[in-house]
Amino acid sequence: MGVFDPYKGFGVTFSTMFKKPTTEQYPEEKKATAPRFHGRHQLNRHPDGLEKCVGCELCAWACPADAIYVEGADNTETERFSPGERYGRVYQINYLRCILCGLCIEACPTRALTMSNDYELADDSRQDLIFTKEQLLAPLAEGMEAPPHPLRLGETETDYYLRDPDAPLPWQVASQSADQPDGQPDGQTR
Repeated sequence: MGVFDPYKGFGVTFSTMFKKPTTEQYPEEKKATAPRFHGRHQLNRHPDGLEKCVGCELCAWACPADAIYVEGADNTETERFSPGERYGRVYQINYLRCILCGLCIEACPTRALTMSNDYELADDSRQDLIFTKEQLLAPLAEGMEAPPHPLRLGETETDYYLRDPDAPLPWQVASQSADQPDGQPDGQTR
């Protein structure tokens, strides 16, 4: 042990005593998260509004914290919530148990479940931290129709998963033809 070692320790103390402290203004100024940050879950939709979740319960089986509860039900022709045979009738994530590991995302075969960058999950009530399907579903975007409704992007569920993402959607084709005089497509004349 050197004679000057205690003075080196005091040197570190005295050098930090006069520095301005770093203060985070958290509620007013939120820091940006990394693009791949694991935050609150989101149940995604197809471009026509049908849910991507087919109620397979693989996410619940993959969850190491047992935080996910899924009850599947069968679609009917009059009430269709997803393009498949089944849909997730009940979907709950208990954020009191969830460790935000992302294993449920990897287990999902239809990419119905993803994680957003939302990290504010604190609450005063334990009941409010059990998110239901309605809270987890992505909001309806422009052109989407709230389920239940018939298939719009093809005749089978395969059409939903194999469709060209750059192809126009049925309501976009209808609006384009309505914009053209006499219903003629672009570049065609009589």
